[in-house]
Amino acid sequence: MGKTKITTEEVKPTEGEEIKKAPSKTPKKKVVSGILHVEATFNNTKVLFSDKMGNTLFWSSSGSLGFKGAKKGTPFAASKVGDIIGGKASVLGVKDSDVVVLGVGSGREPAIRAFMAHGIEITSILDATPVPHNGPKAKKPRRV
Repeated sequence: MGKTKITTEEVKPTEGEEIKKAPSKTPKKKVVSGILHVEATFNNTKVLFSDKMGNTLFWSSSGSLGFKGAKKGTPFAASKVGDIIGGKASVLGVKDSDVVVLGVGSGREPAIRAFMAHGIEITSILDATPVPHNGPKAKKPRRV
């Protein structure tokens, strides 16, 4: 417990104090290209950015930005999510990205457009929305 000092200089702590360094603005690692995963459902839009190996770097969703209820599934909320992820990716130094889209919600395109607004080139777009081959068994015909 005790007191905590946040500093960027070397300071000798007195007895019972801890020192924490201030977070730096430079990213920990440089990523030139990655994969943007957009999951657009009717109720929410989730956007995840990963490197080419598939390791998650950062993510966001319209629910985590504070949108509630039916507003989470709107194109405006999706564009805000894409804007947040695009900003984080540009700080990381991303130049180009592949896009994988899942779902049929209204936030598919706005999330990608907001991501592209940060100067990141989209190399390919893959629609990986799951489609049933046969679906569930049909109901029995009604006997009258």
